[in-house]
Amino acid sequence: MKSLVAPVAVLTVLGASAALAEPVAYDFDPSHSQVVFEYGHMGFSTSTGIVNGVTGKLLLDNENPANSSVEATIPLAGLRTVSRELDKHLFGADFFNADQGEAVATFKSTKVEQDGDDEAKVTGDFTLNGVTKPVVLEVDLNKIGAHPMTGKDAAGFDAETRIARSEFNLGKFAPAVDDEVAVMITVEAVKTE
Repeated sequence: MKSLVAPVAVLTVLGASAALAEPVAYDFDPSHSQVVFEYGHMGFSTSTGIVNGVTGKLLLDNENPANSSVEATIPLAGLRTVSRELDKHLFGADFFNADQGEAVATFKSTKVEQDGDDEAKVTGDFTLNGVTKPVVLEVDLNKIGAHPMTGKDAAGFDAETRIARSEFNLGKFAPAVDDEVAVMITVEAVKTE
């Protein structure tokens, strides 16, 4: 779930763009923001899933990226794997044991560190399945500028991280099914009006 908090990486972009007098707020576009995850399945394959409809807010401070922040909500109603049966299983007693339509994960940044012109490390609290743990997102800035379709100021980021399922009480079948899950996040955000 490395990328759920990736939007905070936007802070890094600030160092590469024109200086802004004040921090700029952005709202995620849930139609173009998602989390992709993958894990090894019994040594035979790499399984992949996606969570669509990620929402959140970014605050980017170009003059002092450490003052930037990000908050994201990942609606697990948008979770899809390669199989409807597996989707149902994930929300059964072996894993979430919850109503898929009501389950959410969240990320709230606690620290932003610029790591190059268009890169940042964003540390934050990631809550999944009722458990909160610190996670570090490696964030890359894709672009900041006017959106070609809307003309509105927009920002785009990709982020990556790794989490251990077992730390969130989702460790069933480990180690046959890898405990470590790679997470990739992509966020497209529009300047708040």
